[in-house]
Amino acid sequence: MEDVRVNNWVELNVQLYEKSWSDSLQRFRSDYAYRGMPDAAEDLTTTLMRLGGNYREMERHLLRNFRKYAYQGAVADTSEWNWLAVAQHHGLPTRLLDWTYSPYVALHFATENLELYDRDAMVWCVNYVALHKLLPRKLREILNRERSNGFTVEMLTQATHTIRDLEKLARTEFALFFEPPSLDSRIVNQYALFSMMSSPAARLDEYLARRHSDLVRRIIIPAKLKWEIRDKLDQANITERVLFPGLDGLARWLRRHYTPTQIMPPTKAKRLSRKH
Repeated sequence: MEDVRVNNWVELNVQLYEKSWSDSLQRFRSDYAYRGMPDAAEDLTTTLMRLGGNYREMERHLLRNFRKYAYQGAVADTSEWNWLAVAQHHGLPTRLLDWTYSPYVALHFATENLELYDRDAMVWCVNYVALHKLLPRKLREILNRERSNGFTVEMLTQATHTIRDLEKLARTEFALFFEPPSLDSRIVNQYALFSMMSSPAARLDEYLARRHSDLVRRIIIPAKLKWEIRDKLDQANITERVLFPGLDGLARWLRRHYTPTQIMPPTKAKRLSRKH
């Protein structure tokens, strides 16, 4: 994988929009999906994996019981793919990872946690369009028929009715990206999409490093740049108030916005206290 460490705001913007020019369209239309992470040392372990134990078997039980106990009318389309998207959106452990089409939204999630301002952040950039050209034939045919670069839940339902059947489409593991339905303004404003592996036991970063490292770029953001990035994102209106519409998002934005820059992240304070 290509790792690029930026030194300032200008270099960061250049790297975020690197390779965004499309010769076929003669437009700046990026083929990349972005994921911002506040700690560059983090990997792409899913929330399902973090459960531990036999999480592969646990997946179907989680989703089945989520569907059973969810309030009536929670989803308009009762397909398993739609339920999976709703479950991820509301915090159920799944094999999905959150991504966005917007590099600035990714920057928000890389810089929103003030407690990690003593650590470098990272933005993952994955060429999902090129990755989809490597999918099993049945999935590629659906994309070609729809003349689309990515999937919707309806398109995935055409390929398989259950997520467990996804593994049957190929002998080896594969990755895909799909857009969640517009469940609320949060998904819309975050310009969201999800990634998933064909197997719940497979990890996207390991898969990419092993087989498709040329389709990934990782932008490393030094901790010292976080406050500048955060202030400029706020001025560009990329904030919790916009990305999490409602009173909860408003409160999150105000709490962070009015936190003095002099306040040391607790993680750093603890390390310093051990030295004295």
